[in-house]
Amino acid sequence: MAGTSLGARFYRQIRRHPALIPMISFIGLGMGSAALYLLRLALHSPDVCWDRKNNPEPWNRLNPNDQYKFLAVSTDYKKLKKDRPDF
Repeated sequence: MAGTSLGARFYRQIRRHPALIPMISFIGLGMGSAALYLLRLALHSPDVCWDRKNNPEPWNRLNPNDQYKFLAVSTDYKKLKKDRPDF
């Protein structure tokens, strides 16, 4: 047992207890979807500024019809008009 790798021990546990397969797959699916959502927030959110030299305030470059929310239930962003001044 001392010389076996972690993957071999994991595979042995799965072979002994096949009921763990759905639990491990759902945990993996949840971790993967959480990682993808964090990646989406980091890349597409106007609150995150990766390039401070070329675009120090990225929230000012958003058009009124840009949808940056993940799920917009009652707002149709295509019909919005500009109601603020340019800076």
